[in-house]
Parts: sequence; structure tokens; C-alpha cells
Amino acid sequence: MTERPYHHGDLRAALLARAVDEIDARGVEGLSLRGLARDLGVSHGASARHFRDRAALLDAVAIEGFERLQRAMRAASDADPLTSAAQAYVAFAVAHPRLLAASFAAKRAANPSEELLTVGHGVLDYVVGLLVQGQEFGTVRDGDPAELARISFATVHGVAMLAIDDLLDGVPWEQATEEAVAFLMEGLGAGRAG
Repeated sequence: MTERPYHHGDLRAALLARAVDEIDARGVEGLSLRGLARDLGVSHGASARHFRDRAALLDAVAIEGFERLQRAMRAASDADPLTSAAQAYVAFAVAHPRLLAASFAAKRAANPSEELLTVGHGVLDYVVGLLVQGQEFGTVRDGDPAELARISFATVHGVAMLAIDDLLDGVPWEQATEEAVAFLMEGLGAGRAG
């Protein structure tokens, strides 16, 4: 028996978009390829042509999540790229907490794809690049940019997690981010010893 043909255009993109929307709204619990296929009016076999299993789908969702996060961060202001990238990171985390959590969870999964690892590390690599640029301009102190990026990333990610969990004691996340970045920039300043 042959499977009925489907006419959906770009089914992979449609499945991925639907999965991202579902995770963004409700999280990964209950997400299934069968359910997505049903929602899109195609057979499970058709969806399996694009994603072999749920893990492959979550891997693709994580790649999409990290790419969206990077695009938001890269839209940062040229006048103050570190601060605006930090604001963009926290804004993305607050707007898409389930997608961000799913992206990090997939990156930590047993067998993440090389593409996911590369894209996931790209967020930190972007921060390293901003710090190298700051060192070249004399606004960021000397030192290992990868180490400075880990510290910067941990600080900003910490604010994002506090904001998501509503643990900022009523302080708006924008203000908390500005305060954290100002403190961070003081430590990163060119006047400090490397």
C-alpha cells in the first residue's frame, strides 16, 4: 500500500514553525510529531521524512531558537553594542522563556547535532567578538576575551533567569539589566588591570 501524497509546500518549515509556536506557548511536554502532522493535515509518515523522531525535531527547534536569539542580539546598537546585546538577550528570554529553555536543554541532550552545538556556541562567540572589538577600541580591558565573555554571559543570563522567574522584587527587567551591565562594564573597563 502506498502512502497518499501530500501537497504542503515546505512541510519541514511548517512542522518546525508549528513546533516552535507550540513550545513557545506551552513548553516541550506533550509535543509530538504525530500531533504536529495532524495539526498540519498531513500523515505522520510525511512528517517522519523530515524529522526521524522527537529528538531530531527538538534539535531543529533549538537551532531555530538560538538563531532567533542571535538575530535579536545582532540587531544591537552600534553606539553601545554590549549593553544593547545584553538588553536584547534578556528581552528575548523574557518573551520566549520556554523556547530558550528548550534550546539549552537540547544542547545538553545526549546527542546534539554538530549544527546545534555550533549555533548554540554562536551566542557566546558573538559576545567574545564584541569584547575583542571593545579591546581594540580601548573600552574593554586586556585579558582573555573568552573568559570575559563567560563572566559577561553568566551575569546577563542570571538576570534573564531572575526576570523569567519573577525574582527581581518588582524591579523591571530592563532596569535590572541596565544595572547589571553597568556593573559589568565597570569591571570590564579599560582602566582595569588585565
